[in-house]
Amino acid sequence: MTEIASESKEETAAPRALFRQPLALQWLENGNLVKRTESERQAGRFELFLDLLYVAILANFAQNLAGDVTGARLVQYILILAPTWHIWSDLRELMNSFYTDDMAQRIFILWIMALLVVYGNNATLVGENLHAMWATVGSYIVARMSSTTVHLLYSFSSYHHRRQQRLWFCLSLICLSVYIPLFFESVSIRSKVAVASVAIIFEECVWIFCYSPASKRLLNVKYSTAVDIPHEIDRFAAFFIIVLGEFVYAIVVGSPAAVGFNDRLYRAILTLIIAFSLNWLYVHNDGAIKCLHPLRHSVYTAFPWIVIHLPLSASLLAGGHVAAMSASVSELERPELWLLCGSLGTGMILMYVIAVLCKSQDEPGKLIVAKSARIILRLVAGIIMIFLPLSKTLDVTAIMSIIMALIVLCVIWENVTSLMRGAKFWEPWKDTKYPEHIASQEDTV
Repeated sequence: MTEIASESKEETAAPRALFRQPLALQWLENGNLVKRTESERQAGRFELFLDLLYVAILANFAQNLAGDVTGARLVQYILILAPTWHIWSDLRELMNSFYTDDMAQRIFILWIMALLVVYGNNATLVGENLHAMWATVGSYIVARMSSTTVHLLYSFSSYHHRRQQRLWFCLSLICLSVYIPLFFESVSIRSKVAVASVAIIFEECVWIFCYSPASKRLLNVKYSTAVDIPHEIDRFAAFFIIVLGEFVYAIVVGSPAAVGFNDRLYRAILTLIIAFSLNWLYVHNDGAIKCLHPLRHSVYTAFPWIVIHLPLSASLLAGGHVAAMSASVSELERPELWLLCGSLGTGMILMYVIAVLCKSQDEPGKLIVAKSARIILRLVAGIIMIFLPLSKTLDVTAIMSIIMALIVLCVIWENVTSLMRGAKFWEPWKDTKYPEHIASQEDTV
């Protein structure tokens, strides 16, 4: 794919208007990437403000699951978490392609956040209260309808994504109609679970289709969607940090590990190390010096990389909450141990897949160890974690210690083996003296 010059360079200052015309920030034109401006855009302040609400919503979902670890609660957790991911993804895509930061977009973000407050307060009660079910499903449908309607509106203000936006709007209406049976009291809970599962999977498939090369060929478009890759990576990294926040928030709030040095405090520190190391592995990717990000490589790596963040977030969120909870209790129940180990183990396996999706462009033999050997410990560690609860002799402290040791081992292994051949562990310190001191010594001599 070849990048050509931007269409306009008159982006030195934003127009003085409360409501700005939404224009595509980047697009593909006959297969060539065109950007309206060459400056790199980071996440906006109101996008980050939206993330604050997700901290509370995700914590509520994880706490509800950890409070009663059953198969039914696990299914409910997945089914209520996935829609919040869809809403967040809608806003991420909208801001990635049509960021104006005007009054309309700020009010729209506030509107979506208000709907998320309704959703977050009712979603954990969908299996117990019909009114909670109505509020949850209703707020979700309205939130997604709002986002798709904005896409439809923007298709009139900018022609660059027009056909795909309108296709997305029409297919989204069909997707959301699948949720209608959830409003009926006569439909059993099991049937509603099946309906919600089908709807969520259908939405994922529709999203992939609408923004895939297949839809572009079907629509025969000259202008099509493209993403601002640095902004996209930045937003996913921000969401990943929100998930890791579940590890560290509960180990301090309420002073669960007081007083003095004790087992709970030790587990709190283990939880911190686990979260820090997971963030380290996520940033490290596959450790290559020249790494082609999955979003830049091809559509066959970009879509899996995006989609895999949902199960990754769900796994680490649940595992992080239980890990943090270990700092406030003397022992975890067996179901909680399975949730802890299964979630973190699954998260490590998914992080292995993310590293696989990265394309190393280093020459063979340039690094100490080849990519496949560098990242394989993630997979091995994940599998070991999942089966730790099979041991009847390991208590929560021992299990947390093993999990921490496995993840730290991955971090150390990957950082050491990612060094270039001939690299030194310690770089010599040079130029530590003030220049004027060196000059005076030379004059003296």
